[in-house]
Amino acid sequence: MSDPGNLVHVIDMPLRWGDMDAYGHANNTVYFRFFEEARITWLTSLKLGLKGEPTGPIIIKTSATFLKELSHPATVEVRTYAGKAGNTSLDTWHEIVDKDTGALYSEGYAKVVWFDREAHKSTPLPDTLRALATSS
Repeated sequence: MSDPGNLVHVIDMPLRWGDMDAYGHANNTVYFRFFEEARITWLTSLKLGLKGEPTGPIIIKTSATFLKELSHPATVEVRTYAGKAGNTSLDTWHEIVDKDTGALYSEGYAKVVWFDREAHKSTPLPDTLRALATSS
């Protein structure tokens, strides 16, 4: 991840015993859940996309690069970055880092589109998010 954008949110999360798979490490879906929880916690802290509001985020593309095996017990720090903003979308990036050692477990990406829940179509990105995005 060469330039993920502006660091906008950090959250600590424990790896639960049940998050591991038969091979004794975190199942790959857990990384996406960490990304999702970090993203939702960040947006909630900004009071954006809350339940019942007419607009909110949807994800149209996501990916992860798995760099290091993650095993229980562990507490990770999930860092969220706001990248480039479009008219209706925002590139977001994530890093999952070991809270104690600083080891980088995974890098992730999600393209967030702001969505009108009643009209079922994209709508302009809130100014709050646009202000946090990188200018490139």
